[in-house]
Amino acid sequence: MSEDSSLSSSYAQGNEVQPKIIVGAQRTNVYFPLLEGKKIGIVGNQTSLIHQTHLVDSLIASKLNVVKVFSPEHGFRGTADAGAKVNSSIDPKTKLPIVSLYGSNKKPSQDQLKGIDVVIFDIQDVGVRFYTYISTLDYVMEACAQAQIPVIVLDRPNPNGHYIDGPILEDNYQSFVGMHPVPVVYGMTIGEYAQMINGEHWLENNLHCELTIVELENYTHQSKYSLPVAPSPNLKSDQSINLYPSLCFFEGTSVSVGRGTSAPFEIYGHPKFPNDLYSFTPTSMAGSSDPKLKGVKCFGYNLGKDTTYLRELNISYLINAKQMIGNDALFENAKFFNLLAGNSTFLEQLKSDKSEAEIRESWKNGLDSFKLVRAKYLLYE
Repeated sequence: MSEDSSLSSSYAQGNEVQPKIIVGAQRTNVYFPLLEGKKIGIVGNQTSLIHQTHLVDSLIASKLNVVKVFSPEHGFRGTADAGAKVNSSIDPKTKLPIVSLYGSNKKPSQDQLKGIDVVIFDIQDVGVRFYTYISTLDYVMEACAQAQIPVIVLDRPNPNGHYIDGPILEDNYQSFVGMHPVPVVYGMTIGEYAQMINGEHWLENNLHCELTIVELENYTHQSKYSLPVAPSPNLKSDQSINLYPSLCFFEGTSVSVGRGTSAPFEIYGHPKFPNDLYSFTPTSMAGSSDPKLKGVKCFGYNLGKDTTYLRELNISYLINAKQMIGNDALFENAKFFNLLAGNSTFLEQLKSDKSEAEIRESWKNGLDSFKLVRAKYLLYE
């Protein structure tokens, strides 16, 4: 994140300065009374902050009884590679047990929830279906519903909450990178999304989770919000977070999105792209120990220099790549591409040279239907 990022960002709209956004975690007067005398489990990571202090440390300092921490993909401190195995451990600062919710243990077991009276979920999301924190949310809600443990979601802004776009996930393509029939970009905060999981009966066996949302203050879906902490190792800037929904499709192709460089999800390239383009060479580094095309010089595009603020998915990046190297060289991992897309149609459209307008038209009915469902669960304008 940039050095001048602000946790409670105030922003100018015209000549009017908007009031600072207050995140759910800061509203301790709302949820601290719900925690008194309770044994508390926390689902969190490095983004779980009250101002500059971690939520776990804040609760302990307030004499509240935190007994266990659950961590999602990238781990409790947020340093693990995407997809890397994260082991359960002990937090060196608080000596609390940390249970990893990634790998083979994506859902808390009933045994892991024993002795817990209430679970707090506080993780910064980026509002994209294949960003796995909403999958963790689903599993946590389901496990807690089975154990009859209430869940408190401390809501946070969605930095991509200003638009809705992409194909709707089809049932045959459900996975950890897409569990629910929503578009790629769904325009909801994680608190609103939790309400939709409950309301649309997406939990196993029609379970219902006892849910409390600690709402944001001074937030709308058009609020621009600069994240104070990187939500994962390869989303290091506001620009990368804005580009992520569009560029992440390249993860299912032969093209690098800059993992193993200083600008992941701000650049993309391939060794077979024209060699007069911008160049970069992925290397092993923290948060990306074995990046795609490691040690291979790639040619491509530096989108981080473009200040355009995307308000829809940019399909032209994929179309451009296909035109330069062809279907066979580009789409080397069709299975994963289809999981990211949530269907097989998008890939076939790209392969058969459908125009961007034709592809977007095919999404329209699904998006219109989703917007009607979404409207039932919105907490903010």
